[in-house]
Amino acid sequence: MSFTTKFLGATAALALTAGAALADGPAIIYDLGGKFDKSFNESAYNGAQRWAEETGEEFAEFEITSDAQREQAIRRFAEAGNNPIVMAGFSWGTPLEAAAADYPDTNFVIIDAAVDAPNIRSVVFNEHEGSYLVGMLAAAASETDTVSFVGGMDIPLIRKFGCGYAQGVKAVNPDATVISNMTGTTPSAWNDPVKGSELTLSQISQGSDVVFAAAGGTGIGVLQTAADEGILSIGVDSNQNYLHSGQVLTSMVKRVDNAVYDAFAAGENVEVGLNVMGVENEGVAYSLDEHNEELITDEMKAMVEEASAQMASGELEVHDYMSDETCPAIDF
Repeated sequence: MSFTTKFLGATAALALTAGAALADGPAIIYDLGGKFDKSFNESAYNGAQRWAEETGEEFAEFEITSDAQREQAIRRFAEAGNNPIVMAGFSWGTPLEAAAADYPDTNFVIIDAAVDAPNIRSVVFNEHEGSYLVGMLAAAASETDTVSFVGGMDIPLIRKFGCGYAQGVKAVNPDATVISNMTGTTPSAWNDPVKGSELTLSQISQGSDVVFAAAGGTGIGVLQTAADEGILSIGVDSNQNYLHSGQVLTSMVKRVDNAVYDAFAAGENVEVGLNVMGVENEGVAYSLDEHNEELITDEMKAMVEEASAQMASGELEVHDYMSDETCPAIDF
């Protein structure tokens, strides 16, 4: 069972004192969109919940509703004695940098960003590798030779997804067309399923019959519209195959749940420093289950398994957009 603390706003967070009902032990703070976004945050929650169910212990958690709450939430959990404190999302980087030094005896874990400090564990993922694998599947499944990508906020991290995806598509079908659209340039882009739907309809009108969404809650609108219009979609972060059984080709799974679970399991002894999760250590993968098994042929399976093995061995290197902000397979 988890112990949940809800705040009404930044002022409520500011008013929280160390004497409140927060217990020590681990804590997790979700990003905008909430812990039940069916994507990134929910994967983080699942990891925390798995730890709680296995140990019988409790954890503290908080769903922010505005950026103004970030640093305050970090500080209040630290003052309450929570350790480690896990933050889901790259947007925690700046507030964590500002707060961590004031709590040298507290260990912090940030997912999707790298913050260099002696009491911080930074967990990052090779999203381009997992996106390459689902891109291969998209190209193999497409009947129009046109596939597409819907990103959330237009930032290098999301272009990293799109670039990996396009490389995978082109590896299978060099003549394929990859359409790419971003939802917006502000954090609201993560939670705009209506805009996601509109972008998907536009891409379908241009011939796309497989769409990959890397857009948080916005992606729910992408997957829904794809199902309604009879094309295939690809989920992200958590396994979203179940959302539209038989119509989601696969999901590019980031094991955010494992990152949270491992941090909670280590407790105050969590190892600090940079931790990279990729294909080699099962940090990213494509998902296969009862909801999409009829969509993935044995040939498609063999193709991506071979690519995965080549990535793990170093034989296949997927270009990382964030290394130089260029992409050999698509223009953003």
